[in-house]
Amino acid sequence: MRNFSHWNEEGRPKMVDISEKDTTKRTAIARGIITLSDELYEAIQKGGIKKGDPLQVAQIAGIMGAKKTPDLIPMCHPIMLQGVDFEFEYTKSKSGYELHIQATVKCTGKTGVEMEALTAVSVAALTFYDMCKAVDKRMVIKDIYLVQKTGGKSGTFVHHV
Repeated sequence: MRNFSHWNEEGRPKMVDISEKDTTKRTAIARGIITLSDELYEAIQKGGIKKGDPLQVAQIAGIMGAKKTPDLIPMCHPIMLQGVDFEFEYTKSKSGYELHIQATVKCTGKTGVEMEALTAVSVAALTFYDMCKAVDKRMVIKDIYLVQKTGGKSGTFVHHV
């Protein structure tokens, strides 16, 4: 059985010691989806969301979420992020539309940025929901996952969907 790295010899939680790890360039890409109705999509396209542009606010919130990851996830190390960016794409689906959210997070450091990318997508999706819930509360946030990560001892990971 594999030992978990976040437990000390007494079986209590600990933050992993990264002091001896090499500093490398690290990148993580995460994605998620929000389903939305035709009515909501049309309202967004016509500027009919009273709170403002949901994509702009979601992007800012996602960046803030990435920066706050160690405040939310107990064993995450504070990381000096060097880049956080988003891509948003609407696609037509059987029941309406989907908003595909992708976050890319970069740093040069001793630990990866996977949790920061996943948090960025999650916070962006939650913010989009908050911005649009007055028009339609039936949105569904789904399929948040790590697409790719580079750097570090474990090298490159690519999730083949």
